[in-house]
Amino acid sequence: MVSEKQFAFLRSIDTPTVCNLIEIVAPERRGAGYTTSHLHCPFPDLPPMVGFAKTVTMRARDKVSGGSYMQKRMDYLDYVAAELRPGIAVIEDLDDPAGYGAFWGEVQTNVHKALGCLGTITNGSVRDIPQVAEGFQMLAGSIGPSHAYVHVEDFGIPVIIHGMAVNSGDLIHADRHGAVVVPIEKIDAMPAALDGLAKQEARIISAARAPAATVETIKAAFRG
Repeated sequence: MVSEKQFAFLRSIDTPTVCNLIEIVAPERRGAGYTTSHLHCPFPDLPPMVGFAKTVTMRARDKVSGGSYMQKRMDYLDYVAAELRPGIAVIEDLDDPAGYGAFWGEVQTNVHKALGCLGTITNGSVRDIPQVAEGFQMLAGSIGPSHAYVHVEDFGIPVIIHGMAVNSGDLIHADRHGAVVVPIEKIDAMPAALDGLAKQEARIISAARAPAATVETIKAAFRG
């Protein structure tokens, strides 16, 4: 679905730039498909992660009822390990308030990394920051101390994380700024759009930094 060349291009740019390019190549997506409120990023210096969404819902406030939970947990691991890869675990915390118990810590980050996940995006909480698997990125609604009664509710279903609607298998780009769903069919149009965008921004910034900058010279730069 996505070539290594396309992956390499997306990894080379940050998430705000991806959003800018989507505005150009898919203007109908300008106001949708990205996170719209703050997510904590414990590892802001990690490079952007680009992968396919493994969508999950979870709860932690209430005890798990019924004897079938262990089988659901095993089925969930099969889902995470399956293609498409690399994966990004996109987990919607259904508790109110979200973050009552952390799904993510030392154990889950190591397990998910071993199963091909680059990181997670969740409205819930994370913990064990110093012990997280090396290179595993986390964007989370909060940071907390306990996992409480954390358990998977469902997986492979549509979820919403801080305003970003995600389906299982969607291509996600994420970094310290947040995350965005990338329209795969538009990736090939993005490099040319990036070239034009870079030239436009360089022209405006150059005009703004010029020693003799005036409102008129800056307006002229905006007009091109």
